[in-house]
Amino acid sequence: MATVTMSNPQNVRAPTGYTHGLLLEGMERRLIISGQVGVAHDGSVPSTGEGQIAQAFANLRAVLEANDMSVTNLVKTTVFLTDRSLLASFRAARDSVYAGHAPCSTLLFVAGLADPRFMVEIEAEAVA
Repeated sequence: MATVTMSNPQNVRAPTGYTHGLLLEGMERRLIISGQVGVAHDGSVPSTGEGQIAQAFANLRAVLEANDMSVTNLVKTTVFLTDRSLLASFRAARDSVYAGHAPCSTLLFVAGLADPRFMVEIEAEAVA
């Protein structure tokens, strides 16, 4: 099993909901997860940003669980949002799903995603 050490140096502004760096040692398994969007298994896409955020996190968790991992195995996420007004909803959902876990994270606001209906995409890396 990998040893993961959080790195939040005192001379760098304190992070809010993420970790500046993670030192991974003895990594045995690494899972790279493609961007997960708010599309349900049946192909439906929620009409709200909040619904898509919830579905994207559900899809992320499903990929983790299919590989015998959980959100506590996440070490890096990259999040794409198409609407700045979704930031608070995203952070609330993230904090609820992660329950105190804080992987390294990058968040970008973009003009659009692969399908014009998509409002969020979450890609990730996990180790075990």
